[in-house]
Amino acid sequence: MIADAIKDGIKEGIASLYDLGVKRAVMLTGDNETIARHVADQVGINDVKAGLLPADKVSAVEKMLSKDDNGNRLAFVGDGINDAPVLMRADVGIAMGSMGSDAAIEAADIVIMDDDVRKISSVMKIARKTVRIVKENIVFALSVKIIILILGALGLTTMWLAVFGDVGVAVIAILNSMRALKD
Repeated sequence: MIADAIKDGIKEGIASLYDLGVKRAVMLTGDNETIARHVADQVGINDVKAGLLPADKVSAVEKMLSKDDNGNRLAFVGDGINDAPVLMRADVGIAMGSMGSDAAIEAADIVIMDDDVRKISSVMKIARKTVRIVKENIVFALSVKIIILILGALGLTTMWLAVFGDVGVAVIAILNSMRALKD
């Protein structure tokens, strides 16, 4: 029996994804069932689809995306040229860039420049924080603009206050966005 060595940090990386709310991790592999199941058991993946050709991987992802109960998003992590079609089809394609093929890197939405799977959870945290900050900025900007619009319609403000409010909102939104740099 020949098998690749499991990279350091894979088990911790999978566990951190579950901690962040990932409901299901599936291994899609061209390896045989016995080896794939052995690796999956060691790293904490409970669902394995083995012996797949590249077209079979796309079909498996299509099935997962077409399920009626799939209100969630599907992320696919890969590094090989055979993973490129699936990386493009998934809601979020993540290429592991250190040893990844150029095709996988081009097809992916996110490229992690080394092969540390633990960084996927960091990417998820950054994305969630970014979305939260964007929503805050939108609500704040629209609120200030609506208030100025109402005050302007009632004749209680001038054009200068509207300009000041617009510039002020932009500056505050930029300062608020800088929070994404901290972690």
